[in-house]
Amino acid sequence: MMQQFIEERGKYKNSNKFDEKDEKIFVAFEIDSIPERRPFLLSRDFASVRPSGREVNPFQGIIYRVVKSNLVLVEFGEDFHSQHYAACKYDVKFSFNRVCLKRAHQAIAAASDPLFRNFLFPAGCVARNSCTASQLVSIDRNLDMEEASAVRQILSLQGPPPYLVDGPISIITREQLLGSRRKTIMRELSRTGMVVREAVLQIYRTFSKCRILICAPTNSTCDVLMMRLKEKDIPESDMFRANAAFRELDEVPDDILPSCLYEGECFSCPSLQKLQKFKVIFSTFMSSFRLHNEGIMTGHFSHIFLVDASFAMEPETIVPLAYLADERTALVITGTTGNGPGWVRSKIARQNGLTTSCFARLHESKLYCSLDPKFITKLKTWGEKIG
Repeated sequence: MMQQFIEERGKYKNSNKFDEKDEKIFVAFEIDSIPERRPFLLSRDFASVRPSGREVNPFQGIIYRVVKSNLVLVEFGEDFHSQHYAACKYDVKFSFNRVCLKRAHQAIAAASDPLFRNFLFPAGCVARNSCTASQLVSIDRNLDMEEASAVRQILSLQGPPPYLVDGPISIITREQLLGSRRKTIMRELSRTGMVVREAVLQIYRTFSKCRILICAPTNSTCDVLMMRLKEKDIPESDMFRANAAFRELDEVPDDILPSCLYEGECFSCPSLQKLQKFKVIFSTFMSSFRLHNEGIMTGHFSHIFLVDASFAMEPETIVPLAYLADERTALVITGTTGNGPGWVRSKIARQNGLTTSCFARLHESKLYCSLDPKFITKLKTWGEKIG
């Protein structure tokens, strides 16, 4: 079924005010509700339509949003709308945007450099000292012994191998009833999220020259981590939220909009000089490529956090590592044992191991399977507390 409707969006200006409205017409496709028969589509993928029974060039559209998995909103040009009428039927074909695949291929090629062997395939036992309790600056008293120990180990990191934190997904989502019908979504930090927040805070307070990159598979995880660190008095001037160019503006929480750069109708990055001054930058794995594109060099970041890495494909996870790390970079990888990326498109890729995440592969290696606390912390999940 194809529908047509108007959605009104606000344009965010650099003055941080929503002062202009723009009406856009989207075409809605209702697709099969059976998962096995439904195409896996994302924002910025493509739709191609041709009036049924007519040998004409197809009209090309860009997917704006996928709503509840089976409703796809597509933006077409005026050439489509000028010929469309209510009873018109179309042959529809979807195709995916290869930008992210290209970045992943490039990351794999870059990561084949021997420099990354100790990050991706750490082998021998490496001497590693622990940070003492006296070195921690006003550590959060809500952390238990396991969490505080993980923070100390992370604070002592210098270069590879990565430090693993095995625990629950970093953000807990809860629904809260308001009255009889309305629901509000509450997003809080899990034990893993609290370790990441406290470790970043300690690094920020302890090392004046630190540069920290926090990456996660989803925008919501990056947003919540940023908001929780903002609550801990890291000033806005020291933080930047790097977004994909065409992320939907209305998805970005108001609290972090001042830490984003929105120009024209897309998100952007500031100049290289300004980027280099930020002490904490947040990005999804794939969007971290934009930092490299703007001129950020390998080794710029003293610490890189790959959060919830078990939920992403390994080529996606290593994009920030391949372009932004060097032999001095401290790397922290968090994940959940037994959970992997469940949305690998290719059947052949699924059969040949692409559903095994970087986190899972490392977790099973000799260096980490002994659960030596100098290399890995395993957080228990029962009685989950939130922060």
